[in-house]
Amino acid sequence: MQITKDSVVTISYKVSDAAGKLIEQSKTPMAYLHGGYDNTLPRIEAALDGQSVGYATTLALAPEDAFGLRDESLVRTIPKSEFPPGVKVGGQLQGTTDGGEPHVFYVQKIKGDQVLLDGNHPWAGKALRFSLKVTGVRAATAEEIAHRHVHGEHGHHH
Repeated sequence: MQITKDSVVTISYKVSDAAGKLIEQSKTPMAYLHGGYDNTLPRIEAALDGQSVGYATTLALAPEDAFGLRDESLVRTIPKSEFPPGVKVGGQLQGTTDGGEPHVFYVQKIKGDQVLLDGNHPWAGKALRFSLKVTGVRAATAEEIAHRHVHGEHGHHH
């Protein structure tokens, strides 16, 4: 079966920086709903469109095609007293942008009574290499299409 709109695509992947240093590797395959549902990066969808099981490729993506450029307006320093007990480096917190939009922030550093938060994706501003292998392709169910994501094995569970 070829990968087309409304296909569930299962891939194994490795993500490396521009120099080839491994950043992340899938331990289990990842499944996504193909066809413009924002379940993966657009350049990955474009590269896999029309392919089938066994297809493998490596994509070199500029920051703009991966996780975007860094936005320094998403960096905040907040007094530790404003956080619940147990705030830890690496944690994620829901906050708002300067425009009032909900946004996830990552705890980067705790220095004395100050907490440094960063709302950029950890890979923002980085050129990345994605090595991908298609391990499965199937037609999506009507429910998956309605919900705009994959259910079941390697997908979302309700």
